[in-house]
Amino acid sequence: MPHRERPLFLHEEMLLLALRDREGTVAAGSMFSYAMGGGILAELLLTGRIEVEEGKKKLVNLLSDKSFGCDVLDESLDRIATAKRRASAQNWVSRFAHLKKLRNRVAMDLCDLRILREDEDRVLLIFKRNIYPEIDPRPERKLIERLRKAIFTTARDVEPRTVVLLSLADGADLLKIPFDRKELKARKKRIEKLTSGDLMGKATREAVQAAQAAIMVAVMVPTMVAVTSAS
Repeated sequence: MPHRERPLFLHEEMLLLALRDREGTVAAGSMFSYAMGGGILAELLLTGRIEVEEGKKKLVNLLSDKSFGCDVLDESLDRIATAKRRASAQNWVSRFAHLKKLRNRVAMDLCDLRILREDEDRVLLIFKRNIYPEIDPRPERKLIERLRKAIFTTARDVEPRTVVLLSLADGADLLKIPFDRKELKARKKRIEKLTSGDLMGKATREAVQAAQAAIMVAVMVPTMVAVTSAS
């Protein structure tokens, strides 16, 4: 992909928020991959590519297969288009979170935009891994400022994409990276109000609910496995 200026997609913003700026790595145990999966689903919803059916199952229907020109989003859209059976929004978030080499592919898109750079280091002096240090801090500063305005003011005109971004970051426990924990705790009710659906449109609310559900499952599964193994 040639270098060009363009707005970032939600899954790209989630990775940018999760990455350590200098190290170019993500903290262990982070639910960021599910937040990225939620970002992908949100892009498909907010751009009218899909819809979520009313009802308990929350099945996803394809509305348009128009290309984004983004490999990750186009593959995700194609998976919905070619699926033998329809699946729930929550199920799709989980599937998107497990796309092959998702983090590296998204990071490389950010490298093409000259926001990150690709590098390599070694773990325990043996295993090679790709890392993606930040070289242009401006896009991340902008998204953090959007989050700051949403969380720490009483503004009601919070744009849908920022509400989704806030919900995903909160669910994946990523807000503690740019903000102080105590300050976040003091604004808990504000965050809950923004992400509860009161100030959202239908597509935004569906994206948030599906992503929250998938992240909750991601958090619960390791705990359930540990309990089962110990019993």
